[in-house]
Amino acid sequence: MRMSRCQVFCAVVETGSFTQAARELGYTQSAVSQTVHSLESELGVTLLDRRRGSLSLTRDGETFMPNIRAVAQAEEELDRRRQEVAGLMGATIRVGTFSSVSRKILPPLMHRFEGLHPDVRFVLRQGEYTSIAEWVAEGKVDIGFLNGDYSEGLPCRTVATDTMMAVLPQGHPLAARDEVTLAQLAREPIILLDEGQVSVALSSFHKLSLVPRIRYEVTDDYSILAMVREGLGVSILYTTMLEGYATGVEVRPIAERPSRNIALAWSAWDTLPVASRGFAEFIFGERGDATA
Repeated sequence: MRMSRCQVFCAVVETGSFTQAARELGYTQSAVSQTVHSLESELGVTLLDRRRGSLSLTRDGETFMPNIRAVAQAEEELDRRRQEVAGLMGATIRVGTFSSVSRKILPPLMHRFEGLHPDVRFVLRQGEYTSIAEWVAEGKVDIGFLNGDYSEGLPCRTVATDTMMAVLPQGHPLAARDEVTLAQLAREPIILLDEGQVSVALSSFHKLSLVPRIRYEVTDDYSILAMVREGLGVSILYTTMLEGYATGVEVRPIAERPSRNIALAWSAWDTLPVASRGFAEFIFGERGDATA
């Protein structure tokens, strides 16, 4: 680490020797002497009495010493903080996310990242695409997951592709098929996943000029599963949410393969906190395959 002039001067005063200070700092004696001389030139005074074979502070040196020491300590604290930030020590990473990402994608990523940076702290804020985009733009979160096809003008990068599946009550006639079509689903009472202003399911129906029978609109995925189990209707949910939780229902692929691109968004890359930028870069490296 490169020492400042004030730090070098304090080392000389503490050791009482240019030679000893140079040895402890890993500098040459000439470099230490030149550094002290540079500080004296800047201040316009002689700080050290070098005449009697030993070093001592001059009267001006005694006057300036408290200020020089304060500057040196402040520089040490600044450098310590810089190293902490570089190592993500004690840093907080604020992430906007939605349920399926929180359930499947984020936990292993956070676990591996914490293995590299044990002191990092995460704050997760749950929402849907539109609200998450607003939080990112307003600085309420550092980074946020959203539908990359509707990023609200924010810079983003796709980290996964998530396909939707048909979710049917057990014994439903469509469950006898290997896969179902959107046209078949449109004729059934549908429990629609509320994705905010952007609905991949509805967009997929509309692209085929289909008008689905929306019976319920629900924000929580797990509530939808419970409703399907009760036979209240069929639904279309994402693979990331269904894995491990689709008990008591029938899940079938949809012929048209409706899907979303899960993207990580930010407001301004250059001004992102170091820790959050580091986590984003880690995600890009880990999720380079862009599949859920």
